[in-house]
Amino acid sequence: MTYLLAGDLGGTKTLLRLVRSASPAKVEFQQSYQSREYSSLVSIVQQFLAAAQTQLGVEIAIENACFGIAGAVIDRASYLPNLDWHISADKIAQELQIPHVKLINDFVAIGNGVAQLAPEDIHTIQAGQPRINAPKAVIGAGTGLGQGFLIYNGTDYQVIAAEGGHTDYAARSIQEFELLQYILEHKQIDRVSNERVVSGPGIVTIYQYLRDTGNLSETPQVADVVRLWEAQAEQSVDPTGLISASAIAKTDPLSQATMQMFVSAYGAESGNLALKILPYGGLYLAGGIAAKNLSLLTDGTFLTAFNHKGRVSDLLGKIPVHVILNPQVGLIGAMAQAAKLGIRD
Repeated sequence: MTYLLAGDLGGTKTLLRLVRSASPAKVEFQQSYQSREYSSLVSIVQQFLAAAQTQLGVEIAIENACFGIAGAVIDRASYLPNLDWHISADKIAQELQIPHVKLINDFVAIGNGVAQLAPEDIHTIQAGQPRINAPKAVIGAGTGLGQGFLIYNGTDYQVIAAEGGHTDYAARSIQEFELLQYILEHKQIDRVSNERVVSGPGIVTIYQYLRDTGNLSETPQVADVVRLWEAQAEQSVDPTGLISASAIAKTDPLSQATMQMFVSAYGAESGNLALKILPYGGLYLAGGIAAKNLSLLTDGTFLTAFNHKGRVSDLLGKIPVHVILNPQVGLIGAMAQAAKLGIRD
């Protein structure tokens, strides 16, 4: 029996889905794996297929596979800087005996998944003035900062990968200039990318900066987790969720200040992307940080920064802005691409 395999591979976790070639809408088997616990994507897929065969009780032959990768894909290969993995579509095809294998950037996968989403999978934070067949853009803060855009080609949308998260971080205030200097000194680097600030690790960095340079006191619960994260080499403990949850609950002033600064930077960079693409078809915020912090994204901080672009601010106010609530949008997009392999690829 032949199957389609899709994967959404990120710096934190890898999500795999198996469907029958004859009925791709029905999920036969799905599992999530902690990426850092494995040495390669092949090892994850091998474990997944073994578990699927045991669960389904049938011989599994993969016809097509598509993986959304949190990194640039060049010549059917990709390097994941957050995992130090080199991935090759040809090597995967050979080692796993899959006739058709495709790697796509994770935000290309998300872009392909956008069209598949139901209305309840999206929360609109700015209605704007949408235009039919206009460009669309996707951006999402997670382990890193992903970006991409969609262009209508006359019959369908073509999704274009981008690496805008690695562009230079642009400070907009004295406080952000101080944050920039703090990162340069404490990380011992000579440039700061947007990903250093607008990401999960960026939230922790902002917290550290405000803690070390401001006068806001820490609550013991958050402080203990952050210090544990700072002390360990593997950094398997992630304070991001606790910081954002404390900000939402308003139980920790330092976390509240951290998330306000983060959300403002997120809004500003989203606005920068929007100016470059003019996505009147909609700008979509992807990733768990956006979906889990919806109340912080809708309190005005994000949109104030998004729309604050001087003489061209009016352009930004006309762009629809949506938060993707479905955490599996990348996997959905990768599966849509897997179904097309061998047909037009």
